[in-house]
Amino acid sequence: MSLRILIADDHDMVRETIAMFLDADGATVTEAASDLAGALDKIKTQPPYDLVLLDYTMPGMKGLQGLQTVLDINEGRPVGLISGTATRLIAEQALEMGAIGFLPKTLPAKSLVNAVRFMAAGETYAPVSFMSGKDNPEETDFEKALSERERQVLRGLMTAQSNKEIARDLDLQEVTIKLHVKTLCRKLDAKNRTDAAIIARDAGFV
Repeated sequence: MSLRILIADDHDMVRETIAMFLDADGATVTEAASDLAGALDKIKTQPPYDLVLLDYTMPGMKGLQGLQTVLDINEGRPVGLISGTATRLIAEQALEMGAIGFLPKTLPAKSLVNAVRFMAAGETYAPVSFMSGKDNPEETDFEKALSERERQVLRGLMTAQSNKEIARDLDLQEVTIKLHVKTLCRKLDAKNRTDAAIIARDAGFV
């Protein structure tokens, strides 16, 4: 029997990329929503989902408040949180509230698929590297060269977000994001934003 997964994220590319990887083996059926209202409508009107994945910063979420709303109406079925900007503390709070797991958007595709299957089976999932001890455990030289804000912007670049989307997620002006991207390209010796994302991924940055 196919797994039914609802992916609620307002970034089309993120949503479609996750769906593409999950649909590839034919054992998963994915549906999509672009905001909390759309997700709630599908949960109320469609057959039960084996797993609901919610983007932490999509419209209507209001942080963890949106997660609680979905947990309240989903009748105990698994609900996971996905994000490119949430901190370890937010992930911990989500799990304490009853989320089945937390997925950073920088997670490799194979790990993502395995994590989704794990959560759909009712098992709690959160990457050990993300959840371990400190918000910045054993910083690499790569990470030490970047400010916390630059890291947040870089994570946005790694998930193919536009400057406008990153600005909205971080509650900053778009011009500020452009300046951070310019600084990142200089620090990483990158030709452009795409090159910066590739360099970061090759360095193991998540």
